[in-house]
Amino acid sequence: ESNSTQKTKRSSHEQFEKILENSLEFLSLMTYYRSAIREVETKFQILADESTLLNDRNPINDIQTRLKSPQSILDKLERKNLKISTENIEQEIFDVAGIRVVCPFIDDIDRLANAFLEQDDIVLINKKDYIRNPKPNGYRSLHLIVEVPIFLMHEKKMMKIEVQLRTIAMEFWAS
Repeated sequence: ESNSTQKTKRSSHEQFEKILENSLEFLSLMTYYRSAIREVETKFQILADESTLLNDRNPINDIQTRLKSPQSILDKLERKNLKISTENIEQEIFDVAGIRVVCPFIDDIDRLANAFLEQDDIVLINKKDYIRNPKPNGYRSLHLIVEVPIFLMHEKKMMKIEVQLRTIAMEFWAS
Protein backbone atom coordinates (compact mmCIF):
# COMPACT_ATOMS: atom_id res chain seq x y z
CA GLU A 1 0.00 0.00 0.00
CA SER A 2 1.13 3.52 -0.71
CA ASN A 3 1.98 5.90 2.10
CA SER A 4 -1.00 8.17 1.32
CA THR A 5 -3.44 5.20 1.39
CA GLN A 6 -2.10 4.19 4.81
CA LYS A 7 -2.48 7.78 6.07
CA THR A 8 -6.06 7.96 4.74
CA LYS A 9 -6.92 4.64 6.42
CA ARG A 10 -5.31 5.79 9.66
CA SER A 11 -7.11 9.14 9.46
CA SER A 12 -10.55 7.55 8.86
CA HIS A 13 -9.79 4.97 11.56
CA GLU A 14 -8.97 7.80 14.01
CA GLN A 15 -12.17 9.62 13.04
CA PHE A 16 -14.16 6.42 13.60
CA GLU A 17 -12.46 5.93 16.98
CA LYS A 18 -13.32 9.52 17.90
CA ILE A 19 -16.98 8.91 16.99
CA LEU A 20 -17.02 5.75 19.13
CA GLU A 21 -15.36 7.52 22.06
CA ASN A 22 -17.84 10.35 21.85
CA SER A 23 -20.81 8.03 21.51
CA LEU A 24 -19.63 6.08 24.56
CA GLU A 25 -19.29 9.42 26.37
CA PHE A 26 -22.79 10.39 25.20
CA LEU A 27 -24.27 7.00 26.17
CA SER A 28 -22.63 7.27 29.60
CA LEU A 29 -24.03 10.76 30.08
CA MET A 30 -27.53 9.59 29.14
CA THR A 31 -27.17 6.72 31.62
CA TYR A 32 -26.26 9.27 34.32
CA TYR A 33 -29.35 11.33 33.45
CA ARG A 34 -31.57 8.22 33.62
CA SER A 35 -30.08 7.52 37.06
CA ALA A 36 -30.84 11.08 38.17
CA ILE A 37 -34.45 10.63 37.02
CA ARG A 38 -34.73 7.43 39.10
CA GLU A 39 -33.24 9.20 42.15
CA VAL A 40 -35.70 12.09 41.96
CA GLU A 41 -38.68 9.87 41.15
CA THR A 42 -37.87 7.73 44.21
CA LYS A 43 -37.60 10.84 46.41
CA PHE A 44 -41.10 11.96 45.35
CA GLN A 45 -42.54 8.46 45.83
CA ILE A 46 -41.13 8.38 49.35
CA LEU A 47 -42.59 11.82 50.12
CA ALA A 48 -45.96 10.60 48.78
CA ASP A 49 -45.78 7.45 50.92
CA GLU A 50 -45.03 9.49 54.04
CA SER A 51 -47.81 11.97 53.28
CA THR A 52 -50.28 9.12 52.73
CA LEU A 53 -49.28 7.69 56.10
CA LEU A 54 -49.49 11.01 57.98
CA ASN A 55 -52.35 12.77 56.15
CA ASP A 56 -54.30 9.76 54.92
CA ARG A 57 -54.07 10.85 51.27
CA ASN A 58 -51.58 10.77 48.44
CA PRO A 59 -50.48 14.24 47.26
CA ILE A 60 -49.30 12.82 43.92
CA ASN A 61 -51.70 11.84 41.17
CA ASP A 62 -49.04 10.93 38.58
CA ILE A 63 -45.30 11.06 37.93
CA GLN A 64 -44.00 11.25 34.36
CA THR A 65 -40.36 11.18 33.33
CA ARG A 66 -38.54 11.89 30.12
CA LEU A 67 -35.05 12.06 28.65
CA LYS A 68 -34.53 14.51 25.79
CA SER A 69 -33.89 12.81 22.45
CA PRO A 70 -30.43 13.20 20.88
CA GLN A 71 -32.02 15.32 18.11
CA SER A 72 -33.70 17.61 20.64
CA ILE A 73 -30.37 18.01 22.49
CA LEU A 74 -28.58 18.86 19.23
CA ASP A 75 -31.29 21.38 18.32
CA LYS A 76 -30.93 23.08 21.71
CA LEU A 77 -27.11 23.23 21.42
CA GLU A 78 -27.52 24.84 17.97
CA ARG A 79 -30.11 27.36 19.27
CA LYS A 80 -27.63 28.33 21.99
CA ASN A 81 -24.76 28.49 19.42
CA LEU A 82 -22.77 25.90 21.35
CA LYS A 83 -20.30 23.32 20.08
CA ILE A 84 -21.59 19.76 20.19
CA SER A 85 -19.89 18.17 23.20
CA THR A 86 -20.87 16.21 26.26
CA GLU A 87 -19.40 19.04 28.40
CA ASN A 88 -21.77 21.55 26.81
CA ILE A 89 -24.71 19.19 27.20
CA GLU A 90 -23.94 18.76 30.89
CA GLN A 91 -23.07 22.38 31.67
CA GLU A 92 -25.45 24.33 29.44
CA ILE A 93 -28.65 22.28 29.00
CA PHE A 94 -30.58 21.94 32.24
CA ASP A 95 -33.58 19.96 30.99
CA VAL A 96 -31.99 16.89 29.40
CA ALA A 97 -33.63 14.88 32.19
CA GLY A 98 -37.12 15.83 33.26
CA ILE A 99 -39.72 14.71 35.73
CA ARG A 100 -43.29 15.98 36.02
CA VAL A 101 -45.19 15.53 39.25
CA VAL A 102 -48.95 15.98 38.95
CA CYS A 103 -50.81 16.76 42.16
CA PRO A 104 -54.49 17.20 43.03
CA PHE A 105 -54.07 20.68 44.62
CA ILE A 106 -51.71 23.68 44.63
CA ASP A 107 -51.15 23.12 48.39
CA ASP A 108 -49.78 19.66 47.52
CA ILE A 109 -47.32 21.24 45.07
CA ASP A 110 -46.08 23.72 47.68
CA ARG A 111 -45.76 21.05 50.39
CA LEU A 112 -43.96 18.57 48.10
CA ALA A 113 -41.64 21.18 46.54
CA ASN A 114 -40.64 22.47 49.98
CA ALA A 115 -40.06 18.98 51.41
CA PHE A 116 -38.06 18.00 48.29
CA LEU A 117 -35.90 21.15 48.37
CA GLU A 118 -35.25 20.74 52.12
CA GLN A 119 -33.42 17.46 51.46
CA ASP A 120 -29.72 18.03 52.10
CA ASP A 121 -28.53 16.37 48.89
CA ILE A 122 -30.70 18.51 46.60
CA VAL A 123 -29.16 21.72 45.23
CA LEU A 124 -31.59 24.27 43.79
CA ILE A 125 -30.16 25.89 40.64
CA ASN A 126 -33.23 27.79 39.45
CA LYS A 127 -36.92 28.16 40.33
CA LYS A 128 -39.63 29.55 38.07
CA ASP A 129 -43.09 29.84 39.57
CA TYR A 130 -45.52 29.92 36.65
CA ILE A 131 -48.36 29.09 39.07
CA ARG A 132 -48.31 32.47 40.80
CA ASN A 133 -46.89 34.18 37.67
CA PRO A 134 -48.49 32.40 34.68
CA LYS A 135 -46.94 32.75 31.22
CA PRO A 136 -48.82 35.16 28.91
CA ASN A 137 -50.45 32.17 27.15
CA GLY A 138 -51.91 30.98 30.48
CA TYR A 139 -49.42 28.14 31.11
CA ARG A 140 -49.06 27.35 34.83
CA SER A 141 -46.53 25.08 36.54
CA LEU A 142 -43.71 25.21 39.08
CA HIS A 143 -40.32 24.56 37.44
CA LEU A 144 -37.27 23.62 39.49
CA ILE A 145 -33.81 23.01 38.08
CA VAL A 146 -31.94 20.99 40.69
CA GLU A 147 -28.74 19.04 41.02
CA VAL A 148 -29.04 15.59 42.52
CA PRO A 149 -26.24 13.15 43.35
CA ILE A 150 -26.03 9.80 41.63
CA PHE A 151 -23.76 7.15 43.03
CA LEU A 152 -21.64 5.26 40.53
CA MET A 153 -19.22 2.43 41.23
CA HIS A 154 -16.29 4.70 41.99
CA GLU A 155 -17.69 8.19 42.26
CA LYS A 156 -20.58 10.43 43.20
CA LYS A 157 -21.71 12.67 40.36
CA MET A 158 -24.04 15.68 40.58
CA MET A 159 -26.59 15.73 37.75
CA LYS A 160 -28.99 18.50 36.74
CA ILE A 161 -32.64 17.64 36.27
CA GLU A 162 -35.76 19.70 35.60
CA VAL A 163 -38.68 19.06 37.95
CA GLN A 164 -42.12 20.35 36.99
CA LEU A 165 -44.95 20.31 39.51
CA ARG A 166 -48.51 21.06 38.46
CA THR A 167 -52.09 20.24 39.35
CA ILE A 168 -54.34 17.86 37.43
CA ALA A 169 -56.20 20.90 36.04
CA MET A 170 -52.92 22.53 34.90
CA GLU A 171 -51.86 19.23 33.30
CA PHE A 172 -55.20 19.02 31.48
CA TRP A 173 -54.86 22.62 30.26
CA ALA A 174 -51.26 22.09 29.09
CA SER A 175 -52.15 18.98 27.08
